[in-house]
Amino acid sequence: MTLRVTVVVGNPKPMSRTRHVAEALVAELLTPDAYESTVLELADYADRLFDLSAEDVAAWNRAVAESDLVVFASPTYKATYSGLLKAFLDRYPSNGLAGVVAIPLHTGADAQHSLGANVSLSPLLTELGAVVPGRGLYVPMTQYEELDSVVRELAATYGINIARVAGLADAVSRST
Repeated sequence: MTLRVTVVVGNPKPMSRTRHVAEALVAELLTPDAYESTVLELADYADRLFDLSAEDVAAWNRAVAESDLVVFASPTYKATYSGLLKAFLDRYPSNGLAGVVAIPLHTGADAQHSLGANVSLSPLLTELGAVVPGRGLYVPMTQYEELDSVVRELAATYGINIARVAGLADAVSRST
């Protein structure tokens, strides 16, 4: 079975360092032949995020909700995620991401805002029904030059969490 992985990038600049970090995380976390990855650059849809009749954005909302794993990546703005990401996520009803494994990822200037993904993005993803199997991730751009080792460490931690949750699958009662 090939996993469906989506990287949702809330940076207003396409092809950003935030996107690069998110894609590097996926590549380090998963076996190369085990998944198909798609990147959604919200900057490309900024003019239509508030238009509920925009069918291309609605199609992206469906695709994200049908993904097995989604990395929601955003630069840190005022200690939280970007307005682009918020506008995209506001299109979902409560439990609209039920069953999706979600990784909240923030990037920022320095370690000062390192709790942003935990304090703001993780709770929102949980409210939408996503499974967040670990704390939110934060990569300060001061560590961008050491990105390989930073991502390796983050992926190792998340990999352990995901494996432990997956290990419960056979014991879960099917009547629930």
